[in-house]
Amino acid sequence: MSELSGIFVLKPESVTATKGKDVMFVAKVDSSKLQRKPVMKWLKGKWLDLGSKAGKHLQFKETYDRNTKIYTYEMSIIKVVDGDAGGYRCEVTSKDKCDSCTFEVSVQAVQEEQQDNILEAFKRSGDAGEDAGDLDFSALLKKRQKKHQEVKEEVDVWEILKAAKPCDYERIAFEHGITDLRGMLARLKKMKKVEPKKSDAFLRKLDSAYSVDKGKRIQLSVEVADPNVPVKWLKNGQEIKPSAKYVFESVGNKRTLTINKCNLSDDAAYECVVGEEKCFTEVFVKEPPITITKLLDDVHTVVGEKVEFEVEVSEEGANVKWMKDGVELTKESAGSKYRFKKDGKRHILIINEATLEDIGMYQAVTNGGESQAELEVEDKELEVLQSIADLTLKAAEQAVFKCEVSDEKVTGKWFKDGVEVQASDRIKMAHIGRTHKLTIDEVKASDAGDYTFVPDGYALSLSAKLNFIEIKIDYVPRQDPPKIHLDTGSGNKNTIIVVAGNKVRLDVEITGEPAPTMCWMKGDQVVSEAEGRVRVETRKTVSSFVIEGAVKEDEGFYSITVTNPAGEDKAELFVKIVDVPNPPENVNCTSVGEDSAIITWDPPSYDGGVPIKGYLMERKKAGSSRWTKLNFDAYESTTYEAKRMIEGVLYEMRVFAVNGIGISQPSENSKPFMPIAPTSEPCRLTVEDVTDSTCALKWRPPEKIGAGGIDGYIIEYCKEGSDEWVQANESLVGMSQYRVKGLPVGEKMLFRVVAVNKAGRSPPAVLSQAVTIREIMENPKIRVPRHLRTKLIVLVGDKVNLVIPFQGKPRPVVTWFRDGVLLEDKSVGTRTSEVDTILFIRSAERTHSGKYTLSVQIENMSDSADIHIQVVDKPGPPIAVHVTDIWGFNAALEWKLPKDDGNCEIIGYTIQKADMKTKEWFTVYEHNRRPSCTVSDLVMGNEYFFRVYSENICGLSDEPGVSKNTAIISKTGLAYKAPPFKEKDTKSSPRFTAPLVDRSVVAGYAAAISCAVRGFPKPKIIWMKNNMILGEDPKYLMQNKQGVLTLNIRKPSLFDGGRYSCRAINDLGQDEVECKLEVRVVQEKGEGVKK
Repeated sequence: MSELSGIFVLKPESVTATKGKDVMFVAKVDSSKLQRKPVMKWLKGKWLDLGSKAGKHLQFKETYDRNTKIYTYEMSIIKVVDGDAGGYRCEVTSKDKCDSCTFEVSVQAVQEEQQDNILEAFKRSGDAGEDAGDLDFSALLKKRQKKHQEVKEEVDVWEILKAAKPCDYERIAFEHGITDLRGMLARLKKMKKVEPKKSDAFLRKLDSAYSVDKGKRIQLSVEVADPNVPVKWLKNGQEIKPSAKYVFESVGNKRTLTINKCNLSDDAAYECVVGEEKCFTEVFVKEPPITITKLLDDVHTVVGEKVEFEVEVSEEGANVKWMKDGVELTKESAGSKYRFKKDGKRHILIINEATLEDIGMYQAVTNGGESQAELEVEDKELEVLQSIADLTLKAAEQAVFKCEVSDEKVTGKWFKDGVEVQASDRIKMAHIGRTHKLTIDEVKASDAGDYTFVPDGYALSLSAKLNFIEIKIDYVPRQDPPKIHLDTGSGNKNTIIVVAGNKVRLDVEITGEPAPTMCWMKGDQVVSEAEGRVRVETRKTVSSFVIEGAVKEDEGFYSITVTNPAGEDKAELFVKIVDVPNPPENVNCTSVGEDSAIITWDPPSYDGGVPIKGYLMERKKAGSSRWTKLNFDAYESTTYEAKRMIEGVLYEMRVFAVNGIGISQPSENSKPFMPIAPTSEPCRLTVEDVTDSTCALKWRPPEKIGAGGIDGYIIEYCKEGSDEWVQANESLVGMSQYRVKGLPVGEKMLFRVVAVNKAGRSPPAVLSQAVTIREIMENPKIRVPRHLRTKLIVLVGDKVNLVIPFQGKPRPVVTWFRDGVLLEDKSVGTRTSEVDTILFIRSAERTHSGKYTLSVQIENMSDSADIHIQVVDKPGPPIAVHVTDIWGFNAALEWKLPKDDGNCEIIGYTIQKADMKTKEWFTVYEHNRRPSCTVSDLVMGNEYFFRVYSENICGLSDEPGVSKNTAIISKTGLAYKAPPFKEKDTKSSPRFTAPLVDRSVVAGYAAAISCAVRGFPKPKIIWMKNNMILGEDPKYLMQNKQGVLTLNIRKPSLFDGGRYSCRAINDLGQDEVECKLEVRVVQEKGEGVKK
């Protein structure tokens, strides 16, 4: 399950939107600590996913900042309607982390505005006269006001119809525009049927519906009128029996049904039955969305191989739908080609033998997400990783031919001179993994020849030669000079080519009489005849040069010198070591497209002594461990275009070098790169404002953004009729608005906007018509907010921050006055922009109260507005508090108004009293309106003093006014005579306060029935079954704890069912209660099937 964590940088805020206007919500998520790209969901209410409602009314946008690694998500509601009001929620998830936040949308009616005179917007250029110059429509580019619309009071026509007579239905339907009279009558009939009737059995019925999450617990409760009445619970019409899942509770008038661990089978209709009356409800079990925790990986394979796509989901037993190229794969349609496997949370799609027809995009879809991967299938080809090497051997030695191919399942046959080699005691053939070996023990002269290995099913053969050295003994004179008989067995004279890691053995025949002495040298160094990796083995007429596990350092020129008294002979040879090349270097992605990328690399620093044939490329998704081959044949260039990738997914590449010996180790992984594409053109490019030298433009982000996001915008302009576009901004603009400055006055200009991201420029958004650069005159007008049209009351010490918008062009001059005098108070600050002005006071004082006047002026036109501010504080204490009169247990108080009323009206007083003994204060009156009161219920013999607090809208005064004199309540001399004590008779006959309740129990499980009785003297208790007294039967345990009587029945059987009664008897009478006990046997499932 996902872990709840705070990953929001910015959360959407609740707003009050105007009907017909647009509103936007913005959320930002920090992805620097996330393993995967976050997924955002916008929801309305609890479960309505707004992503499925995207269109003209709801629009969504996602951008990504590579520098800060912050994702920005935007949701726009176009032309808000009443139905958009309510609670919203946005959820963001990323693998094992999630976060959510809620916000509210309120919709208010359109404010009344004055209607514009459209004729005033038509002006002519030039000053010659009324009809001179060209018409200029630039004033119409910005819509400043809306037409006044009357808001009709909404009328509920159904309430009118329910109260009307049937003869008036047709007239009411005509007045309110209802055309379907038959449908209206049917709905009205249903409404009348479901009118609730007052229930005699239920004080509170079940709610109409309940909702619960899967696996959680839910309680259904009712309140009945009779606390002793039994109730029944039904599910889909079937009675529910108490169990561990369904628990019944009865407390007083409340009856509760608890359903534990809800599952989908509990999604049903439930009833509570009391006698003849019923109440109904429905329980809806919500199954949480299944999310994908492990994504699919791309697969690159060859024909005939087994393919597995594996995905992991958040819950076991979830339903996962598999699709290929948008078509669902099912057991019926797939046949034996596809197999579907479930293992806990893992879901696997298996393709037994891949074919070229299986190429495509495969998707795993759940109700909470989806994942897709690509399958690429190529024809099967066999690669030779190590070929067969020629051998030169003498009699009785062992010959070993070894080769290695890419597929360990491939079998093959060995041939000698075109004839298949048959296994024997001396000749053995082995196949271990990818290696095929032919071993010939005790080589003979007849074994010499050409040996070939042919893989089964492939037009390929590997050949090598076995050279046999036959030792001949000829009669020579005693003084024969030495002779070296050297045969390297290769095309180049005296050159031996050895694959690194292999063993080299060169047997050189030497003749001469007497036997010559031999010396092997590498350069100037003598090769030792001792044991070692590089050594010389000498016999009578043969000198063997041996290298065990050849390495690069063994490469070089070697010489052999033989001498005897008759002369000297010398031969030189060159040993060349070849190996697989080093890995390629500097693998880098130079550019990306929507589904492709250009990859370059440098050749390996060492080619292994053999020319490079080409390269093999592999790619994988970042974070995955599964590599996909991109080519099977060697690719000769060092620049490669990788295609068929998914936009917005991070990939990594690596490259192998190939020569005649084999394949190198992989290069280091490239830096992760992401295929992205340019965005579509920006939307809704409009003119916001025009002056004599500037033009303000506004637009919406592109509809198609993609994973590359938007780095910014470029704004360009040109004169009408010209095609020379000039860039207006030096750096990219991040906002979706910009003011182009330095434009020529009176010229008609065209504008266009281009979105830019890492992939390049988008298509431009161009204005449909040219804009004339000329200032638009607009009368000044102040838009006073509604809450400032009345007096603004502020507490002392609070902040005052008033934002008052205004309009007018060119920019008007703004002036503030206080009580008719220019505002020069330094403690009152003002700040003015092009569209509004702000009046702020950091800490309000009572001296700041007064009338503030705002004036905006353009040349000889002006507008003004008054704002009244009243700064209030707590009042002072009342003065002259004194006791004016005392009579009986009463005292009269009077006081005068406080000297300081806190700059607002006194709304009441709070009076408290305290006696001289305890001096503890008690409130007598609150919100007393008059400056006097009468305190009653004083205690005789005590002396009291009083205090009074004054109160205004800020609260009570900090200090009270204390009475100057006290009130003494004198004693009247009355003596209290206690009445004579009369002992109360507590005797009563037995009476049951809690009856026995009918029960149904399971056989074999202990059961108990209980009741409660009251009576004095203590009554005698008798338990009976079917009117037969239960004696000292050990099966029954009878208990009496302070009047609570309990009968315990140990392991009841079917014979223990019946009517049980309890009788209480004392000298004053008796009482009896009874109940019915039902014992049922629970049959096991297996037995029920057999019957």
